Amino acid sequence: MASAAEQLVANLNLDAFRSAKELHQRIWFTLGAMVVYRLGTYIPVPGIDPAAFQRAFQGQADGILGMFNTFSGGAVERMAIFALNVMPYISASIIVQLMGTFYAPWEKLRKEGGEAGRKTLNQYTRYLTVVLSVFQSFGIAMGLSQSPGLVEAPGMFFTLSTVVTLTGGSMFLMWLGEQITARGIGNGVSLIIFAGIVAVLPKTIAQMMSLMELGTLSVAGVLVIAGLAFALVVMIVFMERSQRRLLTQYPRRNQGGLAFGGESSFLPLKVNTSGVMAPIFASSLLMLPATAVGLLAATELPAWLDWLPAVSGSLQSGRPLFMVLYGGLIVFFCFFYTSVMFNPVEVADNLRKYGGFLPGLRPGRQTAEYLDFVMSRITVIGAVYITAVCLLPEALIGYYGMTFYLGGTSLLIVVSVTMDMVTAIQSHLVGHQYESLVRKTRLRGGARRDEARAALI
Repeated sequence: MASAAEQLVANLNLDAFRSAKELHQRIWFTLGAMVVYRLGTYIPVPGIDPAAFQRAFQGQADGILGMFNTFSGGAVERMAIFALNVMPYISASIIVQLMGTFYAPWEKLRKEGGEAGRKTLNQYTRYLTVVLSVFQSFGIAMGLSQSPGLVEAPGMFFTLSTVVTLTGGSMFLMWLGEQITARGIGNGVSLIIFAGIVAVLPKTIAQMMSLMELGTLSVAGVLVIAGLAFALVVMIVFMERSQRRLLTQYPRRNQGGLAFGGESSFLPLKVNTSGVMAPIFASSLLMLPATAVGLLAATELPAWLDWLPAVSGSLQSGRPLFMVLYGGLIVFFCFFYTSVMFNPVEVADNLRKYGGFLPGLRPGRQTAEYLDFVMSRITVIGAVYITAVCLLPEALIGYYGMTFYLGGTSLLIVVSVTMDMVTAIQSHLVGHQYESLVRKTRLRGGARRDEARAALI
C-alpha cells in the first residue's frame, strides 16, 4: 500500500509547483551556480598558450586525463582555473573518513560528537583540501613549465600564480558546492560533476559521429553503444530504486485508557547505499598515481625507472591493469562507504529505544548482527552492479579502440544525480503541500470556532 507521501507525490500538479516559491528560488540558485561554474571552465590559467596546450592534450585525451577532463567539464583540456574541479575536496573527504574509522580522536568526533563533531571534521576536510590543491597545482605548474611551448614566461612567478589560481578555483568550487547543498537542490558536489559531464556529452557524441564518417567506427558499433547505454540506464534506474525491506513490529501498550502501538512497518535497506560516491572516490584516487606516473614517464628517466612508461601505458582506459585497479577500488569503496553511512548497532539501538523489533530476533546485539549480515550481502550485489556499470563501457572502449572517453561512470553519475534531483524536488513539493494542508485545516478550524461562538451569542 502506498504511503501518504507517495500518494501526495502521485497527485502533484502544476498548480502546486507554481505556488512553491521557495522551490523556485532554490532552482534558480542552482541554475545560477551552474552558469558560474561553466563560465569558470573557459577562463584559462594566466601565462598559458591555450592552443598549444590543447594540441598537447590531444595525445592524452583517451587516457586517465580524458576521464579527469570529462569530470571537469572540459576544463582540463583548456587548462582553466577550475581544472582541478572538486577532486581535491573528494580526496580530502576520503582521507578524513578513513581516518575517522582508524584514528581514535576523529572516530570519537564522528560517533559521539554530534553536529559539533561533524562540523569539526568538515573543517579538517577543508584544510586538507587546501593542502592537496596546493600540491596538485604545484605539480601541474612544474610540468607545464618543463614542457616547451606551453608557457609564455616560465619561472617562479608563473608557478606561484598557477598554484594560487588553481587552488583558489578548487576552493571556490568547494564553497559553491556547499552553497548549492544548503540553498539549492540536491548535493552540490555531485551536481558540479554532473554539470561537467553533461557539458562534455555533446562533444563526445559529435566525436563518435565523426569516427563513424571516417570508417573507424561502424554503424553496428554505434548501435551496440546505443543499446548498451539504454540497457545501463534501465539497470541503473532499477538498481537505484531496489531495496531490501525488513519487517519491524511495535508492541501495543495502554496508557491513560488509550492503546498505542501495535503497528508494523518496514526498515528499507538500499541495495546501493554508496550511490555514486564509490566510483567518484575510485576515480579520484586512481587519477593521482596515474597522473604522477604519466608525468614521470614523459621525462628523461634513469635506467632503474625504465618500467614506468609501460605502467603509464597500462593505466589507460580499457586496459586490463586500469580495469582491475578501477574495479577493485569501486568494490572497496562500496563496502567502506556503506559502513560509514549504515551502523547496524546504532540502528538496532534506535529500534529498541522506540520499542521496535524484528520478528524472531531479540532486540540489541542479535538484531545488530542480523542487520550486518543482511547489509553485507546486499552490498555485494550493489558492488557487483556498480562495477559492471563502470567497467562494461571501459571494455567496449578497449575493444573498439575509441579515441574519446565515454565511460559508464559518467552515465551512472548523470542518471543517479538526475534521480536524486527529482526526488529532492518532489520532497520540497510534498512539504509545501503539507504546509498548505495544515494552513487550510487551521483556517477551517478557526472558521468553525467563529461559527460556534456566533451561535452561542
